[in-house]
Formats: sequence, C-alpha cells, structure tokens
Amino acid sequence: MERLFATSHQLIERVSMNFVRYLYHEIRWENRLIAITGARGTGKTTLMLQYIKKHYGAYSSNVLYASLDHIWFTTHSLFDLADEFQKMGGKVLFLDEVHKYPTWSREIKNIYDSFPDMKVVFTGSSLLEIHKGEADLSRRAVTYHLHGLSFREFLLFEYDHQMEAVSLSDILAKHVEIAMSVSKTIKPLVAFKEYLSFGYFPFYKEDKALYHERLLATLNTILDVDLPATESIDYYSIGRIKKLFVILSQLVPCIPNISALSKELEVTRISLLNYLWYLQKAQTLLLLDKEAFGIKQLAKPEKIYLGNTNYAYALGGEKTDIGNVRETFFFNQTIVKHKVTYSSQVDFLLDEAYHFEIGGKNKTKKQLEGIANGYLAVDNIELGFGNQIPLWLFGLMY
Repeated sequence: MERLFATSHQLIERVSMNFVRYLYHEIRWENRLIAITGARGTGKTTLMLQYIKKHYGAYSSNVLYASLDHIWFTTHSLFDLADEFQKMGGKVLFLDEVHKYPTWSREIKNIYDSFPDMKVVFTGSSLLEIHKGEADLSRRAVTYHLHGLSFREFLLFEYDHQMEAVSLSDILAKHVEIAMSVSKTIKPLVAFKEYLSFGYFPFYKEDKALYHERLLATLNTILDVDLPATESIDYYSIGRIKKLFVILSQLVPCIPNISALSKELEVTRISLLNYLWYLQKAQTLLLLDKEAFGIKQLAKPEKIYLGNTNYAYALGGEKTDIGNVRETFFFNQTIVKHKVTYSSQVDFLLDEAYHFEIGGKNKTKKQLEGIANGYLAVDNIELGFGNQIPLWLFGLMY
C-alpha cells in the first residue's frame, strides 16, 4: 500500500492547475459515491488529481488516488485496499480506470455499504454503464460524463482566452454581441480551424505534429482494450467493429444501409446494430435519430457521423470533406447540452424546437423558407446577421 501512496503523492504534486475542464465545476463533490465516465484522453484522471490537490494537498493521508490497472491489484483486492485505508484514517478514495478491474461494481458497492464514512470517486471508460455488472450502482452513484474539449475550452487552453459558457438561447438572441466580444481579443476563425483539426482532446499539446497518429492509436486501444473490458465481446467481433468503423469513416455523414453493411461484414442485422451502439458508446461515432429520447440499442439510426472533427482529419488528411466537418462539429458540440434529432427538412433539430441548416458563407436560406425558428450555422464568418449565425459560436456552450 505504501507504493500506492507514493504514486498518489507524486501524481498529485505534479498535476498542473493552470487549466481545469468544465466538468470540474459541475460535479457535486460532496456526494458519497461519484462516477465519472468519458473517452480515453478527455482528462478524467487530471480532473480527479486537480480536485485532490486543491482541496486536500499533495500529501494528505486522508485521501488516496489509485489506478486499478496498477500492478498492486494483481495480489490485492479493491475491498482490501478500502478496508486497510479506513483503518489508517482514510476518508476519500479516488479510483481510476475501474473498467480494468473485473469485479469493480460489486466491490465498490461493498465499500459503499461497509464504510459509511468513506467517499469514493471513480472513473471509467465511456463504455461503462454503472447499472451493469455484478452490482447495480445506479441508485447509489451520481454519474457525470466528460466530453472532449469544447471550442470555448480550446480558446482558454491554447490562447488563454477566458470566457463563461454561453447558452443556446443567448447565442440565438445575442450572437452578434457575443461574436464581437470574442473577436476583440483573438481571431476566432484561425483558432476554429486549428480546433477542428487537433483541439478536441487535451493531449494534443504534448505533440501536435504526431497528434493524429496518437489519436488513431488511442482509438485502436479503445476498441482493443476498453470495449472487451466492458462488454462480453469476442476477438472476431472486435475485428468486424473495426472494419465497420473504417467503412463508415469513408461514407459519413451517411444514411446507413443496414442490409448492405450486414452483408459486407458477414454479420446479422442485430449484431450490426449492436456494433453501432458500441461505437456510439465509445464516442467514436455520433448516431442521429428521429426520437428526442436518444438512440436505442437495436434501432436503426437515421444518419451517422464521426464522433468528433479530429477523427475526420486524422483519417482523411488533406482530403477531409469540409461539409462533413461542419456538420460533425455542430452535432458534437450541441449534443452535450441539448437533444439533437434528425429532420427531413434541415440538417438538425434541437430540443424539438430549433431548426438548423449548416454550411459555408455562401449558404442560402432557401431550405428555411416556411420554417419557424429556423437558423443558419455558417462557417468562415466572424459576425452573423439575423438568423445567420457563425458556426464557431456553437462551440461556446460548455
């Protein structure tokens, strides 16, 4: 256990407090059991370490951070850790990568029930579902999901431009005022182009030149490691899921032909729909549906997009289709706070009330004729007018 404390102290001491993700301020940290899910590379570990450093310091004996893929857990159980920790006066356990530990849900439940004075915060893959596993934690844990960087966060992280998140209603009503305020200090179109290519995952700063290669390697790890760790899935299916992703990455945005895809992959319709569900849970794909309550596991999506714009550039390079990128950006950023659904009239319907058509600066309003609450989200403009709104502004909502 001394090794775990040594590692914990070192990581907490080294973590930077210069940039803090949006979710840090939304979590109700006083809860006894907190779950934080999210894709690899979004910053879940840093989020926990920053909270510990700010509220407990680097060397407190009351708090312990431990990653469950640590070699210590090959000969010790998670429950034994909690038992020994509380006997030493420990109060708060921060557990990372719980999906790497086979009996995580049962043992966390036992810790919660056995040590009522102990708080537990744990992180896991975006594929993690806390109501699954050996114990249903959904009635005990408060769950939060960490998305990749918003454009607003990128402006702070890369340009040190600080601003509060902006609501959709404010963007619709005050977009000229908001855009002018941002444009006084930075060139938003320059920053926006950078963000679309490399700004979604915070680890881009470690090596921008090799970011796309590392991004694809991370994607491979999600499918090879995280997916089998959270779902009962065999090696054959992993291969088919990878093939499906490659096929769709060349077609997006697309209306999926389930029969044709099933035939090409040599799998059943049900298996294919499950594969799409897994890819959505892994945040590698965005699935657009007609229903406001979201995609169901065995329902055919109306349209498919890549999970974020960085994937598009990593896979497509100079051949990346800008129209695809624009729609992917809008979908990816707005879905964090709003219900985004399919519309036969325009590109997207938000909250079953607002109709959006996405395009370049020459995009006309023809498709919005006769539509109430219709708006154009337009690329390559700094300032909008009327219902024509700069696309980049929709990245300021979280």
